[in-house]
Amino acid sequence: MKPSHSSSIFRVTTLLSPLLLVAFIISAAIFYCSDFCYISGLQGHDDETTNRTISAPQKTRSSKLAFAIGEGKRGCDLFSGKWVRDYGRPLYEEWECPYLEPQLTCQEHGRPEKDYRYWRWQPHGCSIPSFNATLMLEALRGKRMMFVGDSLNRGQYTSLICLLHRIIPQNAKTMEVIDSVTVFTAKDYSATIEFYWAPFLLESNADDPFKHRVTDRIVRNGSIDKHGDHWKGADILVFNTYIWWISGLRVLRGSFEDEVKDIVEIAKEDAYRIAMKSLVKWINKNIDPENTRVLFTSMSPTHQWSYKWGGDPKGNCYNETIMIQNPNYFGAEESLMHVATEELNKSTVPITFLNITHLSSARKDAHTSIYKQPWGPLTKEQLANPKSYADCIHWCLPGLQDIWNELLFSKLFYP
Repeated sequence: MKPSHSSSIFRVTTLLSPLLLVAFIISAAIFYCSDFCYISGLQGHDDETTNRTISAPQKTRSSKLAFAIGEGKRGCDLFSGKWVRDYGRPLYEEWECPYLEPQLTCQEHGRPEKDYRYWRWQPHGCSIPSFNATLMLEALRGKRMMFVGDSLNRGQYTSLICLLHRIIPQNAKTMEVIDSVTVFTAKDYSATIEFYWAPFLLESNADDPFKHRVTDRIVRNGSIDKHGDHWKGADILVFNTYIWWISGLRVLRGSFEDEVKDIVEIAKEDAYRIAMKSLVKWINKNIDPENTRVLFTSMSPTHQWSYKWGGDPKGNCYNETIMIQNPNYFGAEESLMHVATEELNKSTVPITFLNITHLSSARKDAHTSIYKQPWGPLTKEQLANPKSYADCIHWCLPGLQDIWNELLFSKLFYP
């Protein structure tokens, strides 16, 4: 007897169901494994990703990034250029900006010269648009802009507030700190510019914005949503993370609440790659590129060892008042720069890369050095040897980080 059409369908469906179930399980395992499997296989795996160059996502000429009002000059790299003197700077004075922290006010703390303030960045073949505070605030009307990262990103955030606040009446602006978030509000624009403290982007034991000076630094794998939930709804996001990764850390698999913690030691490049992968995954899941812009500020260079640029074998940025003349000097970890560019280029949501590393590498003259409020009491030994406590990581304001924001302004409105 010839089988009916319905019974044939039943037998085919019965045969396929286990196959479909297996396919679903494999797909789910691949999706949820990502970071955990990456850590587990770090020992001796063939990392094809590290050795493969992946092109940045290409957008069509008809597409338009959110907030863009024009296009930059084609073929011009804003981040390739030279420093030129400009005695029309700085763009504001220390005393004009009440939001500057005492760790950044070099003139107030006795820096004897001001030459570091009289420079602007001149790209080859084009110019950076003049910073326009009115345009910036109008673009932010009814919106949120958020900087996310460490104290260097907080410095860039503070610089931007100093560039903007002068055109806002005194009674129409506020600044408040709420746990990990600092919020500047421009009331007449119904706009906020915020800074969120997350030095690793992932959850870590250094997440307390006031008590984070830990020596045994640990980040928790797969934990970007812990902070990421606070980033949702922002219209412009500016990320950074770098300096905390280079001094050694460990990765936690599981939770900080676990009685017995599963912690692995891995190379800083592999740990940093986990963070970059997590950031890209979060952006692609949570960001609508039609309405939101995402930017990433690259590695802020340090000048802690002057032998690296041919200086005093025992020196650092202390007493440095001129730039490094070697155009090839690179003041950051090139391996981490490679990881960042490689992973961020994989994002399907456009991420604007603010490549401030090379142009900032020359600026050994622009650090706060000893001209700041120290983090704690200084010992007699430190006072007798100032270079021992010179801060060669952070930057004086006004100063270099104002240039970073001019580049941010340019890439935001004229990408």
